[in-house]
Amino acid sequence: MIISLDAMGGDHAPDVTVHGAVWAARDFGLTVQLVGNPDAIAAELEKHNTAGLDVPIVPASEVIEMDEHPSQAVKAKKDASMNVAVRQVKTGKSQAFVTAGNSGGALAAALFGLGRIRGIKRPALSTIFPTQSEHGFAFLLDVGANTDVKPEFLAQFGMMGSLYAEKVLGIPNPRVGIVSTGEEDGKGSKLVIEAAELMKAAPYNFIGNVEGKDITAGLADVVVTDGFTGNVIIKFAEGLSKMLMSAIESEIRARPLAMVGGLLAKPAFRGVKAKLDYREFGGGALLGVDGVTIITHGRSDAYTIRNAIRAARDAVENDILGAIKAGLTNSE
Repeated sequence: MIISLDAMGGDHAPDVTVHGAVWAARDFGLTVQLVGNPDAIAAELEKHNTAGLDVPIVPASEVIEMDEHPSQAVKAKKDASMNVAVRQVKTGKSQAFVTAGNSGGALAAALFGLGRIRGIKRPALSTIFPTQSEHGFAFLLDVGANTDVKPEFLAQFGMMGSLYAEKVLGIPNPRVGIVSTGEEDGKGSKLVIEAAELMKAAPYNFIGNVEGKDITAGLADVVVTDGFTGNVIIKFAEGLSKMLMSAIESEIRARPLAMVGGLLAKPAFRGVKAKLDYREFGGGALLGVDGVTIITHGRSDAYTIRNAIRAARDAVENDILGAIKAGLTNSE
């Protein structure tokens, strides 16, 4: 399997991207193409033992910066690392595209370069979200690709999310819910009510509305919402988890007796921190474009990049593109 990594994307590229690529190539036995400035990438590769690994450099002379207008930059910079990596997928020279770069740029590059799967109205950006379910997580989409949506978009998000949860994450007959202000039928905005009616008739296990508290409780395996709401959910949750962990640590340090208990509970705290750590999941799949695309945090470290490449591998191995195309046929 060949994965194309945007080696210049992210706050700490190409240092962490190259490190993560080498790590993934070693752990998973993949070919990881490093797309970007050849000199900068080669200098980073020299810091690692790459004996027996396949980490070729694919030259790209430009970079889409974090502060650039996404679609304008993608159109203007034809030789940007993102665009070159996407072309590798489009031409069959690799099977997936991974980036920690400008997320809007990644969305635009994938849309312009790969196009949507025929029949998909809008792509959706997804993430794995920690919960109290038996799996320990839910699959949440959309988390930022579409701030304005129509009911039929949300119904398709449910189909794509259900297939990803089943095929890639290994959850049989995943429960699909839609975010609303109440769990009863008929609650929520006009958009949610209309989307829920479409989802009831869809060929997946739709369980109805889920409130904010239901997401973390694990009532649904797949949680569907618009990109505006989804983005607020994940960023609020991330900020809240950091605040709580920091507050607990501060309170323990302020009490001598609590520090003793804190030392004994340290493994438990590490376990909780790992469960809430986005780095464990790597990145989110952009579902609906005609090529496996994984987008991860701009501040990603090497471990996150490694896991984002793993997520790309899993999506390819389980043929998520074929599953979505078959899902569209079944829903007609």
